[in-house]
Order: sequence, then C-alpha cells, then structure tokens
Amino acid sequence: MTVARLPLFPLNTVLFPGLVLPLNVFEERYRAMMRELLKTDESEPRRFAVVAIRDGREVAPTAPGLPDQTALPERGPAAGFGPDPIQAFHRVGCIADAATIRERPDGTFEVLATGTTRVKLLSVDASGPFLTAELEELPEEPGDGAGTLAEGVLRAFRSYQKRLAGARERSLSTGELPDEPSVVSYLVAAAAVLDTPSKQRLLQAPDTATRLREELKLLRSETAVIRHLPSLPAVELTRAPTSPN
Repeated sequence: MTVARLPLFPLNTVLFPGLVLPLNVFEERYRAMMRELLKTDESEPRRFAVVAIRDGREVAPTAPGLPDQTALPERGPAAGFGPDPIQAFHRVGCIADAATIRERPDGTFEVLATGTTRVKLLSVDASGPFLTAELEELPEEPGDGAGTLAEGVLRAFRSYQKRLAGARERSLSTGELPDEPSVVSYLVAAAAVLDTPSKQRLLQAPDTATRLREELKLLRSETAVIRHLPSLPAVELTRAPTSPN
C-alpha cells in the first residue's frame, strides 16, 4: 500500500474520485495551505486530501459565540475539531488535485480541484499552520458482477432523476452517462440527493460491485418515496449537467 503525507482539508461534503470540487478558501489555515501548494511546480500535481467532518462543523468560529459573549474564538489548524482532530473526521477520504489555485486581491483563494484516489486516514498532525495527514491509498477493486450492476444502476438512476425532476422533464440519453462500472458508481454517488453519512458509506465501500448494489437499493427506495410525494422542492438540482470531469 502507498502511504503519503498531504495537507488535509476537512469539509462538510464527500469528495469522490473523478468529481470536480470548487472551493472558496477564506480561513487563514486553508489560505496557508494554498500558499504552500502554490510553491509546487505547475508541472507537478498540487495534491491535498479531503475528508468529511463527522459532526457537521466546518468553519472555525471567528467571533465570540453564544451564550458566553466573553469566550474567545478558537484559532489554529485544528480549531473547531476538538483536542484529537482525527476523531472529528470520517476515516476514508479522497485525494484532490488542484488544477487551479487563484489568489484574489483580498488574500482569499478560488480553487478548482478534482478527486483522484480514495485514501484511509491514518493520523493527523496539527503542529503546523494547517492540518496534515498520513494517508494510505485504497485500491478500487471491481468485485463480482460490477458490469451488470452498473447497467442496472444507470437504469435506476435515469428513473430516479426523471421522478425527481418531474414526469415532463427530459431524461438523460445514453450518451450522457459513462459505462465503466467504477466511474458509474462514483458519479451516481455524487449526483444522487443523499445525506453525508449515506455518501460516506458509498465512498468507503470495499469494492465497486458493493457500492453499485447499495446504490441500486438507495435509488429504488428514493424513487418509490418520490413517486408518492405531492410536490418536490429544489428540482433545479436535477437539471444541472452531470459529469465526472
């Protein structure tokens, strides 16, 4: 297994391999991370790891909180994550490769990254200006029957998307979705309207076939629920193009 040490960017979201991650970086600890990544030559990947936060916290307090108005805000790379930061994070995440890191005049950053490889979080170091982590790369095994399962998931996803958008909405054509099982599994996991724990379970599935089986159950269940709802909020979510790139 390949072990690496990379900057760690905890988020309230799950990043999947092949999916694009736009970031608006304004906290000082993450600005320091981007300044460090910019030292890497453009010919080399500018990599950092993304992990989902267990308790929903993502931004460190910047002002005294309630109800104690005299409390000082937390500072430092582990602010908001408790005395043992690794306990605040899910243990499986994804490496992100930053294709674009643009510093704005006010010192904040606009970042566009793409998920590449799943990783297991081994340890977290908070001794520097930003969190770093020791990570073990996780191989993507196909599992049994991944190809057939992918076909079923695509059919279920089209039905789900059509139900979510409304019966009169145009469904996706065959050419708009991939057919490689692992790509299908990650794209559907990212595009489906699921909560963070559900997406995290899909990310850490032991192989592609297991992930596809779970997605098939989730899609069928969600489609059945949607069929009986009198109205659907936020259907604009389903009208955006889906792409693994």
